[in-house]
Amino acid sequence: MTQNTQYTEDNIRSLDWKEHIRMRPGMYIGKLGDGSSPDDGIYILIKEVLDNCIDEFVMGAGKTIELKIQENKVIVRDYGRGIPLGKVVDVVSKMNTGGKYDSRAFKKSVGLNGVGTKAVNALSSSFVVESVREDKIKRASFELGSLIEDTPEESSKARRGTKVSFIPDVSIFKNYKFRNEYVVKMIKNYVYLNPGLTIDFNGERYVSENGLKDLLEDRINENDVLYPIIHLKGNDIEVALTHSKSQYSEEYHSFVNGQNTTQGGTHQAAFREAYVKTIREFFGKTYDASDIRKSIIAAISIKVMEPVFESQTKTKLGSTEMGDGLPSVRAYIHDFLGTQLDNFLHKNPVQAEAIQRKIMQAEKERKELSGIRKLARERAKKASLHNKKLRDCRVHFGDLKKDRRLDSTLFITEGDSASGSITKSRDVNTQAVFSLRGKPLNTYGMTKKIVYENEEFNLLQAALNIEDSMEDLRYNNIVIATDADVDGMHIRLLLITFFLQFFPELIKEGHLYILQTPLFRVRDKSQTFYCYSEAERIEALDKLKGKPEITRFKGLGEISPDEFKHFIGDDIRIDPVMLDKGTTIEQLLEFYMGKNTPDRQEFIIDNLKVELDLAELDA
Repeated sequence: MTQNTQYTEDNIRSLDWKEHIRMRPGMYIGKLGDGSSPDDGIYILIKEVLDNCIDEFVMGAGKTIELKIQENKVIVRDYGRGIPLGKVVDVVSKMNTGGKYDSRAFKKSVGLNGVGTKAVNALSSSFVVESVREDKIKRASFELGSLIEDTPEESSKARRGTKVSFIPDVSIFKNYKFRNEYVVKMIKNYVYLNPGLTIDFNGERYVSENGLKDLLEDRINENDVLYPIIHLKGNDIEVALTHSKSQYSEEYHSFVNGQNTTQGGTHQAAFREAYVKTIREFFGKTYDASDIRKSIIAAISIKVMEPVFESQTKTKLGSTEMGDGLPSVRAYIHDFLGTQLDNFLHKNPVQAEAIQRKIMQAEKERKELSGIRKLARERAKKASLHNKKLRDCRVHFGDLKKDRRLDSTLFITEGDSASGSITKSRDVNTQAVFSLRGKPLNTYGMTKKIVYENEEFNLLQAALNIEDSMEDLRYNNIVIATDADVDGMHIRLLLITFFLQFFPELIKEGHLYILQTPLFRVRDKSQTFYCYSEAERIEALDKLKGKPEITRFKGLGEISPDEFKHFIGDDIRIDPVMLDKGTTIEQLLEFYMGKNTPDRQEFIIDNLKVELDLAELDA
C-alpha cells in the first residue's frame, strides 16, 4: 500500500531570482566544473560580463576593455557609455531588466535575454558594479546576489564606462582555478571578431587587424597549411578557410554575433553545404561531399537579428532567419559563398588547383578505404558496442546523433578491475566508460587505415562518433583514466598519439583530459585524507595525530567504488591535454614516439624520477 503524500498550499513556493539561479545554475551557465575545461562555469561568468563590454564596442562606444584576474577575483572595466545611473542596481539584480530588449539600441547583440550579469551576481560571493557617466559615479555591492551597499551618486572625473568585480562562490564552484590559456583563447576570439578592439589582460594587450584570418593563423601551424588562407568578408558575414596537410577530419570555428558556437548550428550546417555546392559548380564535377570537405579548416562569423540559441550558454545556433529583411541563414550563406568564393577561385588559380588536388587525393584514399570502412562498421555493430566495450550514459544511450551535453564524459580505461571500479561509481546519467583490452597500438607514422583495421581504435572511433567531423562528437569531455605507474603513463602516451595522429582537433578544441587519482590514502579513526602528491601526503601526516594508516594506490582497481565516486564526482581532478602552437604535431609525435635522442632520454629520466621516488616509498 502506497503512503499518501499531502499536497497543499504549503508545498508551493516561489523562488526569487537569485535563489533560482543558485539552485539551478546549470540552466544559466551550463556546467559548473573547476576551471580545467574551457566551458566550465567560471569562464562563462567572465564571458557574460565581457559580452556587455563587446556590445558597447559594437555600438561605437569604447575601444578598450581591461580584464584582470587576481587569484580568484575578476575585474572587468570598459570605456563604453556606462549603465544609466538610476538603473545600476536593477540591471544586475532584476530579471527581465536591460537595454537589449530595445532592438534599436542593441540591433545585433551577443546577449538578448537580460540574464547574464544577474547570473554572475547570484553565483558570486562578492559582486561590485560601478558606472561612470556625465561626470558622476554610482556603485553597488552584493553578496550571493543580495544587495549589501547602494552608494548614492557622486561626482567623478574618471572616464565614462562600467567596472564589474566579482569572486565566484566557492560553495558553487568547488576547488576552482582560472587557467590563463582558456581566458586568452576567449579574449583572442573577441578581438578576431571585432577588429579595432583592444583587450588588456593582466597587462598584455590583444588586438587583431585581419579578423578570422588571424584566428586561423593562430590555430594552425603555418607549415601545415596546404595553401594561403582564403579570407572573404561581406555585410554581416565573414569567412576564412584553408586545408590542412596532415589532418584527416573537418575543423570549424563558428560564431554568431561574436558568440563562439562550439556546437555549430544552422549557420555552420549551411556553410558546409554551401561550400560543397560552390566547389562542385566551380569545377563542374559531382565530387563526393566528404572528399570536398576532408581536412578543411574554416571559420565563419555571421550577425543576425535577435538570434535564437539552443541553450543559455549559446553554444549552438537555432535561428533559421537573418532578420532585417534578409533571406534565411541558409540562403544568405549559400548566396555569399556561391558568389564570393567562386569569384576568388576564378581570380586565384593556384589555390583552386591546390583544392582540386586535395579533393582528388581524398577521393583516392576514400575508395582505397571503402571496403575496410564497411567491414569496420559491421564489426562495430557485431561487437554489441553498448554492452561490451562501451558502458554508455543515459543522456546518449542508443542515440549516436544526439547533441552532446557539456557535462557528458567518456572515461577511457584499461583492464577489468579499473573499468569495473569506474563503472560502479560513475554518474550513469552523464558519465560513460570505454574499456580497453591491454595496451593500445602505437599508431605513430601509420595511416588512417589502421583506425579501421584495429578493433580497439575502430570501436573507440565509433563510440566517439568522430569518423567524419568533430561536429558529431558525442561526449564533450574525453578522459584518459590509467594507473599512475610506468605502464599507465605508456598507455596515456599511446592514446594521446592516436588522437594527435588522427583527430588533433579534438585536442585543439579542449576535449581531451587526463584523470588525476590519489596516490595515497592517509587516515586515522577520525579523518581521511586523499593525497595526489608526496607533498600532500606529508601535509596530511602533519595534520593527523598518533600513528595513521597509509595506503599507496598502485592502480585504479585498488580503489573501491565507494571511494572512487569522490574522485570522478564534484571533486574530480582532470588535467587538460593542450597543444603548444609553436610546436607542430609532427614534431610532438617525433619527440615522444620517434627515435631516441639525447633530449628525449633526458625528458624521460626527469619524469621517471617521480615514479622512482614513489617506488622507494613502497619498498
